[in-house]
Amino acid sequence: MSDTKPKVWWITGVSTGFGKSIAEAALARGDIVVGTVRKAADRIAFEALAPGRALSFILDVTDDDAVKRAASIIELETGGIDILVNNAGYGLVGAVEEASAAEIRAQFDVNVFGAISVIQSVLPFMRGRRAGRIINVTSVSGLAPWMGTGIYGASKFALECIGQTLAEEVKPLGIKVTNVAPGGLRTDFATRSLTTTKTEISDYEPTAHLARKILSGNGGNENGDPVKAANAVLQIADVEEPPMHLLLGADAMHYAGRTIAGFQMEMADWASLTVSIAYDK
Repeated sequence: MSDTKPKVWWITGVSTGFGKSIAEAALARGDIVVGTVRKAADRIAFEALAPGRALSFILDVTDDDAVKRAASIIELETGGIDILVNNAGYGLVGAVEEASAAEIRAQFDVNVFGAISVIQSVLPFMRGRRAGRIINVTSVSGLAPWMGTGIYGASKFALECIGQTLAEEVKPLGIKVTNVAPGGLRTDFATRSLTTTKTEISDYEPTAHLARKILSGNGGNENGDPVKAANAVLQIADVEEPPMHLLLGADAMHYAGRTIAGFQMEMADWASLTVSIAYDK
C-alpha cells in the first residue's frame, strides 16, 4: 500500500465513537470513506465532513440482503473497497444468569453475525482483486473477560476467532486481516451506547454489577484517546505486513498480558494431568 492513490474505506458505525474517529482520520489524509449510520440526520452530518469523499448508507448490519446491496453499490461507485473496518457494535453488561435469550441474541446479531455479514459481502470483490484489508474492532474484554461482561466479551471473543481463522484463509489471496482490541477509549461506549440487562439479581451486586458501575462511573475519563487510536489503525492499514493482533492502550496491554500469563501458569501447573489421557503404548 505504498502508492499515493486515495484509499477507499468502508467503516461500519461512523456516527459516533471510535468509528467516527477512524473515518475522520482517513478523510483528513484525503481518502474516501463510506460509513454506515442508522439515522438520516447522522448521514447528513457525516457526509458534510468531506463532501464528495465522505459517503454513507443508512444500514442495519444485521440485514444480510441490505449489507450485500450496500457492498455492491460501494464497489460500483468507488471502484473498489480497499479497507473494511468492522466497527459497528455495542456493549451489554450484566451477569450471565441475568441476560435474557433475547438480549444475548441481539448482542450476537450485531457484534458477531453483523460483522460476518459485512466480511462476506466484501470478500468476493477483494478475492477478485487479490488485495484488501479487513480490520475487526474487537475488545480487550474478548481476550481478558471480567465479571459482568460475559455476553459482550463472548461476542468479541467470537470475532477474535473469526478474524484469526479468516487471516489464514485469505492470506494466499492477497488479503490481510487484523484484529484491533482497544481498552478504554474516551468515547460514548460506556455511557450512551452501553446496554444493561433488564433483569437484576441482588446476589450479583458485589460481583457482576461492578462492571456497570466501573464502566459508567469512568465514562468520559478513560485513558485511551480515540484520535490517537484511530491514527494507529491508519498505520496498520498502510504497512505491508500488518499484525494479526493489535492491542490499543496500556490497560489493554495489562489485562491481556495478565490473562495470558495466568493461562500459561495453569498450563504448566496441570501439564502432567493434561498429557496423562494418552493411550498406553
